[in-house]
Amino acid sequence: MQTNFTEAQLQDPGIARANEILRACVHCGFCTATCPSYQVLGDELDSPRGRIYLIKDMLENGRPADEKTVKHIDRCLSCLACMTTCPSGVHYMHLVDHARAHIEKTYKRPLFDRALRHLLTLILPYPGRFRLAMAGAMLAKPFRRLAPWLFPGKIGAMIDIAPPRIAPPMRHDDPGVTPATGPRRKRVALMTGCAQKALNPDINAATIRLLTRHGCDVVVARGAGCCGALTHHMGKEDLAHASAAANIRAWVAEADGEGLDAIIINTSGCGTTVKDYGYMFRNDPAMAADAARVSALAKDVTEFMAAQGLEGVKDCGALRIAYHAACSLQHGQKVTDAPKKLLRAAGFSVAEPADSHLCCGSAGTYNLLQPEISAELKARKVRTLEATQPQVIAAGNIGCMMQIGTATGIPVVHTAELLDWATGGPRPPAMATLD
Repeated sequence: MQTNFTEAQLQDPGIARANEILRACVHCGFCTATCPSYQVLGDELDSPRGRIYLIKDMLENGRPADEKTVKHIDRCLSCLACMTTCPSGVHYMHLVDHARAHIEKTYKRPLFDRALRHLLTLILPYPGRFRLAMAGAMLAKPFRRLAPWLFPGKIGAMIDIAPPRIAPPMRHDDPGVTPATGPRRKRVALMTGCAQKALNPDINAATIRLLTRHGCDVVVARGAGCCGALTHHMGKEDLAHASAAANIRAWVAEADGEGLDAIIINTSGCGTTVKDYGYMFRNDPAMAADAARVSALAKDVTEFMAAQGLEGVKDCGALRIAYHAACSLQHGQKVTDAPKKLLRAAGFSVAEPADSHLCCGSAGTYNLLQPEISAELKARKVRTLEATQPQVIAAGNIGCMMQIGTATGIPVVHTAELLDWATGGPRPPAMATLD
């Protein structure tokens, strides 16, 4: 794609990077075939190629974002299926992230949207606040069912996503070290995250058991918390970078202390962001080296366990598992085979749904900010998963698990929980409905 940025514009590192990405695009349109929002809406401007044109026009002309551009950028899930499909290597993720930051700086949203986005930044990255918000949503659910018109649109979507119970804080998420059972082979940090701790603390517990059983000391680093993905994808760069910097400092302190062989992440949306810390801080002389170091250490739990190999597998019955490939794992991190190979090594029968490359519609805060499109994608995803006639659905991302779980009676379980069970841990609590 031909671009016409001025030399002055190209002095900005963000514009220079956008120029590189734009010039890699050859207009082929392959991305439209795998874009979920284009599949639902059928509008060229709701495809990666269409959004690229909008971003190019906005950035080249150095103008504030307008309503049309914002509407179509907001409808992007950042699922990154386009990056998997693109034959030219267009790094759409960095381009759309830059566009969102530009929108946040130059566009004044309507009052309700501004308030809602601000509220999400105050709640989602903080487990304690998130639990309180979910308690409020649970109280509102009966009224939502009786009178849906009371809570329309985005407010209703927030109430719908609330789980049936709220888990209390768990001590395994506190800073400290859980030693390996048996001889220590590795020392790893576990990112315990933010929303996941409030929504399903069983995932971190299962991950710790799985890792310690396989010879790892597991460190929860003091000072680590939200990865910054939720605010990053809303264009709030300062908030996202503050969260990322806190994690970098916490993990580098551990690496420089007793050492780290890996930083384990069991929420793939977070993993994609942490692996991009090196890029996020590339122009920060004080943080660039440490950020790149952290990104190099970051591993999805299945990526790490595939390299270690499963030990002590017991017979859990030949359960039929439908594996849901989270977009952030298959497209963002390119981790595709490891989860399925591990599940099969654990003795499970693994089925893959049709169109497994398409997003379930969760996408961080997307199901809250674009509920109509998200609901359509969720319905499509659940149909394809249920068509495989599974006993359990496995996924590696809490957002996907919550999204899919609201639309099916089939238990939705984290891959790490199943691997933990298969190697000596307890049966995943979500599978109690199979009894």
